Amino acid sequence: MRRDLPYALSGLALGVLLLGNAALAPDAAPVRVVDVALVLVMAAALAVCRRYPVVALGVVTAAMLAFHVRVHPGVSAAFPVLGVVYLAAWRGHRSAAMLASLVFLGGFLTRDISVAPAGRPGQQIAERTALLLGWFVAANVAGLVARQHRAYLEQVEQRAIEAERTREETALRRAGEERLRIARDLHDSLTHNISVIKVQTGIAVHLARKQGEEPSATLLAIQEASSAAMRELRATLDVLRAPSEGEPVGLARVGELAQRTRAAGVPVQVTVSGQPRDLPAEVDQAGYRVVQEALTNVARHAGPATAQVHVEYGPAQLTVSVTDDGQASPARPVTTGVGLRGMRERVTGLAGTLQAAARDGGGFAVRATFPLGGAGTTGRSREIPPARPAADRG
Repeated sequence: MRRDLPYALSGLALGVLLLGNAALAPDAAPVRVVDVALVLVMAAALAVCRRYPVVALGVVTAAMLAFHVRVHPGVSAAFPVLGVVYLAAWRGHRSAAMLASLVFLGGFLTRDISVAPAGRPGQQIAERTALLLGWFVAANVAGLVARQHRAYLEQVEQRAIEAERTREETALRRAGEERLRIARDLHDSLTHNISVIKVQTGIAVHLARKQGEEPSATLLAIQEASSAAMRELRATLDVLRAPSEGEPVGLARVGELAQRTRAAGVPVQVTVSGQPRDLPAEVDQAGYRVVQEALTNVARHAGPATAQVHVEYGPAQLTVSVTDDGQASPARPVTTGVGLRGMRERVTGLAGTLQAAARDGGGFAVRATFPLGGAGTTGRSREIPPARPAADRG
C-alpha cells in the first residue's frame, strides 16, 4: 500500500488542479456534483494504476473526457491521462497507451469543434490540438524509452551475476585440477619410494627371521614407520581426490568414494536397500561424509580388511552403515579420534544418532541414522555414546 501512496497523492493534487482551473477559467461551465464525482473517480483510478495500469488508463481517459465535455476546463483535463499513458507505455502496454491517446485527442478535438462559435477562427483549436498531440507523443515515447532503459539495466545486472558465477566455477575447477595434479605427483613419486622402503625392510625382516635371527629394533622401527607413512599418504591422497566443500556431494557419489578406497587397496562393497529418493541437502551431505570418514578410518586403522557400505532408505529415516573385518576388537579399547567426534557432531546436529564400536567377531562398525521428518529443524539432537571404540580413529 505504501508504494501506491505517491500515485494516490498525485491523483488528489491533479483533482484539486482541475477543479481550481475549472472555477477560474472564463469559458468553463459551472462545476456540479457529477463533475466532482468524475474527478474523484480519476483520483481513485490513479491510486491503483501501479497495479492495474490498463484498467486505470481506461477509467482515467473516460472520466477526463466526460469532465472536459461537461466543464471544458482546457488542456488541464489531459494531465491525468498523460501520466497514465506514460505509466502504461513504461509497463509494456503500448497498444493501450496509443489507443487511449487517440481516443482522448479525438474526443477533445470533437468537443472543441462542436462548441466553437460560428465564424470563430480555427487557429486556437489547431494550436491546442497540436500542443496536446505533442504531449501525448512525448508521453508514449518517454514510456518506451524508460522501459528499454530498465530492460538494459536488468540485462547488465544479469550479465554481471553470470560473469561472477562463471568466475567462481572457474576458480573451483582450477582448484580441483590442482588438487588432482598434486595427488598424481605424490602418488607417482612419494608413494613409490615409500613402497620400496616398505618392501625392502619387509624382505630384510623376513630373511633375518628365516635365518633364526631376531631383526634389529632399528629395522623393525623402519618397517613400522614405512607402513604408517603409507597409510597416512593414502589418506592424504583420498582427501586431495575428494570433492571440495564447494561442490555438491551426496549419497549418489558413494560409488565414486568406494572406487577411490579400492584404489587405495581396501576392497569395498556397496549395498543400497529401500527406494532411493530425494533427501534434504544437509542429510544427503552428512550421509556422504559419514561414509567418507568411515572408509578413511578403515584404510588407516583396520589393517588388511574389507569394508561393506550399506545405505537403507526407510519410510521415515535414512540409515548409513560401514562395517569392516579388520583388526579392531572389543578387548583393545583406545581413545576416540577427532574424526569420529566430528562425525558424531555432524549426525546429532541433524537430530540423528550415531553408533561406532568394535564388533564382537572382530572389525569395526559405524551406523548413522537420520530422521527424514523435518530433519534438523524440529526435535532435539540425541547422541548415543560409542561403545568401546576399538581403534584410535579419525
